[in-house]
Amino acid sequence: MAATAIEETGQSEAVQAAAQVPWKPKHNPWLIALTVTLATFMEVLDTSIANVALPHIAGSLGASQDEATWVITSYLVANAIILPASAYLTTFVGRKKFYMSCVVLFGISSAMCGLAPSLPILILFRLLQGAGGGGLGPSEQAILADTFEPKQRGQAFALYGLAVVAAPAIGPTLGGWITDNYDWRWIFFINVPVAILSLVLTTRMVEDPPHIVAEVQESKRTGIRLDYVGFSLLALGFGSLEFVLDKGQEDDWFGSHLITLFTVICGAALIALILWSLLSIRRGRRPILNLTLFKQRSFAAAFTMLFVLGFALYGTTVLIPQFVQTLLGYTAELAGLVISPGGVTIMLMMPVVGILITRVDPRVMITFGFALQTFSLLLMHQMLALDSSFKTIMWLRIIQAASLAFLFIPINTIAYNNIPRSQNNDVSGLSNLARNIGGSVGTSFVATMLARRAQTHQTFLVSHATASTNAFNNRVSSIAGFLQGSSGPGSGNHSDAVAAAQANIYNMVHNQSQMLAYLDIIAVLAIFCLCVTPLVWIVPKPKGGGDAPAH
Repeated sequence: MAATAIEETGQSEAVQAAAQVPWKPKHNPWLIALTVTLATFMEVLDTSIANVALPHIAGSLGASQDEATWVITSYLVANAIILPASAYLTTFVGRKKFYMSCVVLFGISSAMCGLAPSLPILILFRLLQGAGGGGLGPSEQAILADTFEPKQRGQAFALYGLAVVAAPAIGPTLGGWITDNYDWRWIFFINVPVAILSLVLTTRMVEDPPHIVAEVQESKRTGIRLDYVGFSLLALGFGSLEFVLDKGQEDDWFGSHLITLFTVICGAALIALILWSLLSIRRGRRPILNLTLFKQRSFAAAFTMLFVLGFALYGTTVLIPQFVQTLLGYTAELAGLVISPGGVTIMLMMPVVGILITRVDPRVMITFGFALQTFSLLLMHQMLALDSSFKTIMWLRIIQAASLAFLFIPINTIAYNNIPRSQNNDVSGLSNLARNIGGSVGTSFVATMLARRAQTHQTFLVSHATASTNAFNNRVSSIAGFLQGSSGPGSGNHSDAVAAAQANIYNMVHNQSQMLAYLDIIAVLAIFCLCVTPLVWIVPKPKGGGDAPAH
């Protein structure tokens, strides 16, 4: 049995034996949790804080709006590459050193982003910032999984959830406020003192458990053998995937030879990566991706649900501010404010769910969470309109945000169910990858469907607004008569009034088609969440956490 486990994971007997040793950290677990959450909040915040500053960055550095989007893309690409590789890289230097190295890289590159004199240099340091940030989330989640006993993990993940779920909601508001009142460079400079504080606290509080120490000692004894082939395939595959998702709609997807090329590269690299990982396992080596985790129903289901969670969270976080800015005329700061109460709701709900997770079956909580998410989206579909008030939109977001707390904590809890402690790093890396890729797919889906469905609705509405339609002619005459008697555009001259009336109707058609496209997206998100709900019931009932196989 032990031999099979070693063969499947590429971990030695010494590492697996060390994972069975009872271990408790020297310091208070909650102080450790606060310490590692600090840097992770900073990193997740950076995935969204720069979005609203893009026009200012483009103007300041003499670049076009399209060129400035590489500030976002470069960060996401580097992030996607490091996320799944973080567990593998930890084996060479230890988790604490790896985590601190990521904080250092993130802090220095943040400072250099703020000082960047040109767009290419800014993009270079955003790549480095994304690489540093990519290792923070998985490391923190693994640290929490090892620091807390299985029965306390739900409460620990509640704290982690505050950083991961609330930060994307706060980011646009904070970024808009800093950009409007100071300078876009300060959205990067604010990371530096946080990084320094995180380093000081991590040095004092965090320590590596025995199985991590055993892994590092083994790598030193056998010599560092970095899997260059596996890492290259991983970088090529996930880097290409992130590029395709981020640039696909902008370049008309497969109408672009570049997008088609990167799609083929992505597919070929990921297939090759899977085959290479399986071959590494057969040779008794540590694969860069631990695919054996997917043999566990709990992890496979959690991976899928985290993808859906990222899809819905990031999809709506993009959709709502875009809706209120483009159709309701909100400023960037006001658009951020309309979704910020949702972030506050999550912060209030997370501790409650953290307590409930110790008393209620996580599967029941996940089912409730997806049901509430579906209900909130259906409510949005019914109530969102071109005359929706700030208060209405805010409350719709609050209801949706409440459901996220019932999803994030229980899903992360069952991801570690029946997983040996020695594989906690692998679970963390792949779990964060699922959520981030889900977020990228959700964002890309919103952008693509909005453009396509708006065009479809506009074509349909325009077909009913022609000179041969009595209703259209009557509407034009009515508006033209009003304009001709006013002091605005179209006043005085009848032909000018008719032209202004037709332009007015076109604007109404355009806005209505955009509104219908937003409603279509919300309906699809609701169906998506509803369909994934039964998946949780293939998961065995948790018996007490991820260390069960150790006995």
